Amino acid sequence: MWADYADPADRHRALRLDTDRSGHWWLYHGDRPIELVFDQHPGDTPAVGRQVQAARAGERGTLTLDDLHPPVYTDPTARLDVLDAQGIDRSVAFPNYGLGFEEPLSGDLADLTANLRAWNRYAVDVIATTAGRLLPVGHLTLRDPDWLDAELAALASGGVRAAMIAPSLVNGRRLSHPAHDRIWASFTEHGIAPVFHVSAFPKPFADGWYADDPDPFNPVLSSVFLGTAPALALADLAVHGAFERHPELRIGVMELSAIWVPMFLLTLDGGFDFHATFNGAPLTQLDLRPSEYIRRQVRMAAFSYEGPARLMKSSGDLYMACSDYPHSEGTDSPLADYARAGLTPDEAPGLFGDNLAWLLQL
Repeated sequence: MWADYADPADRHRALRLDTDRSGHWWLYHGDRPIELVFDQHPGDTPAVGRQVQAARAGERGTLTLDDLHPPVYTDPTARLDVLDAQGIDRSVAFPNYGLGFEEPLSGDLADLTANLRAWNRYAVDVIATTAGRLLPVGHLTLRDPDWLDAELAALASGGVRAAMIAPSLVNGRRLSHPAHDRIWASFTEHGIAPVFHVSAFPKPFADGWYADDPDPFNPVLSSVFLGTAPALALADLAVHGAFERHPELRIGVMELSAIWVPMFLLTLDGGFDFHATFNGAPLTQLDLRPSEYIRRQVRMAAFSYEGPARLMKSSGDLYMACSDYPHSEGTDSPLADYARAGLTPDEAPGLFGDNLAWLLQL
């Protein structure tokens, strides 16, 4: 896909899938292995763990690429059959291998943007192939505003309504920095919602905290503090006035949990008020409370096991149903999972479609 959809002059930069000396499949950039390719199925994370351990031990890999990539993982029309079986009208889809290469390729912006652009072109084709039932998100870096604006225009013309970005500093500056106002204006001009998702972006804590963890992509502290990076990014955009300056900006938070949201909204306002009292004036003159900008402009995906009914009761109708299909930590029965949690589409239309439709301006 990366080679096929990259600009001809950039095909030497394209990512690829290949085996190592032991026969295990990896995502490669040139001769550099970036991410192990898993044979994974919903609800079977132990099987993925066994593959990781076998690869580290140098045991011989026996899986073929067809084993790793059944049609429902790679063929958009085959995925529609899954949606039908699950009772789902439309689904957002994220780039599986795109979750692993952004930070490893960050040292060469041309390499990074060439592969992001390849995915974005493929995403447009998927929307056309599935008549808009499968909605891939774009994948963007904010480091080059000119490139970003051109890519947003191309995505918008192809029907893409959301694009994954990193909840982290951009060229050493916070997301809310006035120098980045052009970035947020581009998103709103093209009608595309930036979304935060699990991916290889700079971690919210200093590198030393993650030292000696055998899993550099997903160290244990990243799992423990899954919601920290998006909470930090959203707080920054609220308290420094970016949401106020860009009232049409809509942001999604996907698969970064949601159980942290009610307490975050409380502490967001409390911290802002304390700072204002201590310093004699608010950090930023805002027309609304910081939490009100989040409620106005942000929606979060909430897994069934997080108790979205309780979350809605404490913080409002801000949440979206999700499945993380077909990852091993995901599910292939999302509607049944939410029903066991006490929620059905009739009872919670926001959770099961309205909030996502709002986010994507469908």
